[in-house]
Amino acid sequence: MAKADKPSSLLPPVAAKQPKALSRHGETRIDDYFWLRDKDDPATLAYLQAENAYAEAFTQPTKAFEDKLFEEMKARIKEDDSSVPYRLGGYYYYSRFEKGSQYPLLCRKAIAADGRWQESAEQLLLDINQLAKGKPFMAVGEFEVSPDGQLLAYSTDSTGFRQYRLQIKNLQTGKLLPFKRERVTSAAWAMDGRTLFYTTEDKQTKRSNQLWRHRLGQVEDRLIHEERDERFGMDVFLTRSEGYLVQQISSHVTSEIRYLKADRPNGRWKVLARRKAEVQYNLDHHGEDFYIRINDTGRNYRLVKAPVADPARANWQELLPERADVMLEGLDLFKHFLVVHERVKGLNQLVITDLRSQQSHAVAFDEPAYSLGTEANAEWDSTVYRYSYESMTTPDTVYDYDMVARSQVLMKRRPVLGDFDPSRYQTERIWITARDGVSVPISLVYRKGSRLKDGAPLWLEGYGAYGIPNDVYFSGNRLSLLDRGMIYAVAHIRGGGDLGEKWHDAGKMAEKIHTFHDFIDCAEGLIKQGYTRSDRLVIEGGSAGGLLMGAVSNMRPDLFRLVVSEVPFLDVLTTMLDASLPLTVGEYEEWGNPNKKAEYGWMRAYSPYDNLAAQPYPTILVKTSLNDSQVMYWEPAKYVAKLRTLKTDTNPLLLVTNMGAGHGGASGRFDRIKEIAFDYAFVLGQLGLADKA
Repeated sequence: MAKADKPSSLLPPVAAKQPKALSRHGETRIDDYFWLRDKDDPATLAYLQAENAYAEAFTQPTKAFEDKLFEEMKARIKEDDSSVPYRLGGYYYYSRFEKGSQYPLLCRKAIAADGRWQESAEQLLLDINQLAKGKPFMAVGEFEVSPDGQLLAYSTDSTGFRQYRLQIKNLQTGKLLPFKRERVTSAAWAMDGRTLFYTTEDKQTKRSNQLWRHRLGQVEDRLIHEERDERFGMDVFLTRSEGYLVQQISSHVTSEIRYLKADRPNGRWKVLARRKAEVQYNLDHHGEDFYIRINDTGRNYRLVKAPVADPARANWQELLPERADVMLEGLDLFKHFLVVHERVKGLNQLVITDLRSQQSHAVAFDEPAYSLGTEANAEWDSTVYRYSYESMTTPDTVYDYDMVARSQVLMKRRPVLGDFDPSRYQTERIWITARDGVSVPISLVYRKGSRLKDGAPLWLEGYGAYGIPNDVYFSGNRLSLLDRGMIYAVAHIRGGGDLGEKWHDAGKMAEKIHTFHDFIDCAEGLIKQGYTRSDRLVIEGGSAGGLLMGAVSNMRPDLFRLVVSEVPFLDVLTTMLDASLPLTVGEYEEWGNPNKKAEYGWMRAYSPYDNLAAQPYPTILVKTSLNDSQVMYWEPAKYVAKLRTLKTDTNPLLLVTNMGAGHGGASGRFDRIKEIAFDYAFVLGQLGLADKA
């Protein structure tokens, strides 16, 4: 294997300096690259294109290896794969790919009188490949079939900016209705099949702030509710029981729910429990009761039920108390069963209760690290619960669990073509003691025999924000790393939800520093335990995980060999001081409000852009998208421009901008693999692990 060297004649782009003074709380920061915010300035696009050209030229020595990786990863995909069909009303719904296509077909088959459906004619509902024609990006958001099965309300994003257009298709004629609404964030049908409720976002801030009612055939829609508190957003959905429409109004720490009988679309929406600071709750419906998951008595939530006739707090009955060591993550209600999603010591579990006998049991899982997901359980009167399971060695697998017999059937395991054999790989879950004595879990996977006495190359992933668990997952693409001797690890650091809401609390606001310290301590722990060495350690994170990458690179640049930072949140102070940007005000409850001096200080201490220094840095690959609505492209662009002027090393620094995508990168399945192949080829090339030509 050969190490990829930098072509000697290449010089990186140099962005012009246009100093802008930014003053707050007695401090003036000079931002030389503030001008890159102007997307319409030809100089901005010229700089991004120059960086792309530089990155392309720099990686030319590994281009053949990149192409090989792409073909290798693509070969593991069953190109004409399909999903497990699920029942809804009189049809079975599923998606399927055709060989060579970037996007799936969304289809259904009618159920015959004898219950059979497999031989029924396929009805194509949406061909996403056709929707994507002539567009660099395509994503389908809402996909809501009317209760009578005759209409489909669906939304599409054609830029990656997560700005969706809602349309209605007549599934009997195949034609679109004369209905088109922009910036739609959610949608739900009333039971009459003629009334559609939907929510829309503010054009500038992208906050989902309005609930509308549309009646088929009417030109004007009625505004039902507008949320004026800029911390809160909303969505709308129909309960599985089809009894109620629910409007969920939430900030990062507080929520309020309004509900409406689904068969009375012209009725008055009622508030279940008025918002109370730092109390969050969710609602589901069963018969004469509402089931409420709420954190009013503790951070990990409890479960109560309330009579629909009078759901006042005085009438609540506690079903599950809040538990310090168990996070109540969610629930699914069926006619005769309750499925509770819990998290214990960082791992998912399912607890199923028969509502007739009140007997409960847990579903057991035996791998040291895994994750569960809820599949489409659309039918209310069902004794079968469908869920997905995967681990770092087990491809995502769909099971149908019989809640009466307490047995399950494997419905589908995603095919991994080629010579993949899970027994060749080892997964582990270890715990590292952080500097303040807290134990932090790490999940690892590697090919057996890859552990080296002097430390193997290791890819360490991190996130640590918003209370989102960084659950492990299977990746067929990742095999290209493992098979070349690399260990892959996931650090479940504070700020995420891996160990419950208290884990989140310990890594946000004034406590955010714990996120960065945990990651550094995990890296050092892996080195001390012999898994890797600092000159073989690659770290990676995206979005808020990109903030993590920027912060730890400033704090401990000596600890890492290479950094992969994807759509990274790097210019924390400037972004959070601009309330006109999408999402900013709502984010105050996660990071702090820098208009307050003390909270400004929190962010000033770690903001990656503001803490860049004249020191050696690792090799760094920064990736962004021009149409990103979550983290604007200019944050990584400014970061790279500034870092080029400060770093005292000769290590590579690349900025790659996808000019036709958003926060999630490319939308087509093959385009996404190409992006991953680029990353892997660069990383492996820098480590000297690229295959020889």
